[in-house]
Amino acid sequence: MQLLIATHNQGKKREYQTILGELGLELVALSDLGIDHEVEETGSTYEENALLKAETYARLTGLPTLADDSGLEVDALGGAPGVHSARYAGPGASDRDRYLKLLAALCDVPDPERSARFRCVIAIVWTDGTHSTVDGTCEGMIARKPRGDRGFGYDPIFYLSERGVTMAMLPPEIKNQISHRARAAEAAREIIRLRLA
Repeated sequence: MQLLIATHNQGKKREYQTILGELGLELVALSDLGIDHEVEETGSTYEENALLKAETYARLTGLPTLADDSGLEVDALGGAPGVHSARYAGPGASDRDRYLKLLAALCDVPDPERSARFRCVIAIVWTDGTHSTVDGTCEGMIARKPRGDRGFGYDPIFYLSERGVTMAMLPPEIKNQISHRARAAEAAREIIRLRLA
C-alpha cells in the first residue's frame, strides 16, 4: 500500500521512512508524484493546518495521506512564534533571519525563563475520509546564541539542557530519536499499524 507523505522535502520523507519502514508501506512524497500544488496554511492551530494539508492531498491523489505541521513555542513570548514559526520574520526570510529575530525578542529574558518546546502534529487521512491526529513535543531552552551547523529552522538556538547541546549539534540519528517529529511519528506508526491489522 502507498502512503503519501505530504511534503516536497526528501529529507523529511527519509525521516518518516526510518520510523515507518517496518510497516511495509511504500512511502511517496509530493515530488515523487509530480505534484507542485501548495496548500495555504490558514489554520490557527497545528492540527488544523496538518488536517488541511492531509485532506487536500488525499483528495488530489486518492491516496491515504500523512501531513504534519510544527513550530517552536517560547513560554516567555506566550507560546509564539507557534503556528507562525515558518513565517515569523516575514515572507522570504531565511532560517537565520527567523532565529535572530527570536533572539532579539528574548535579549532581556533571563536564562531560567527561556523555556521552549518544539511541537509537531501529524494528521493521517484515509481514503474513506476518516482521519486521526497525534502530536509530539521536545522540551528545551532558547540559547543566547546559535551553535551547531546541522538541522534547520530554529535548531541552532534550541538548547537541550540534559545533553548540553543545541539541536543543531546533534547527529541526525540522535535528533531523529528525540525530536518532536520523531515522537509524533512513533504515535502515528501505532495508528497505522492498527489500521493495517
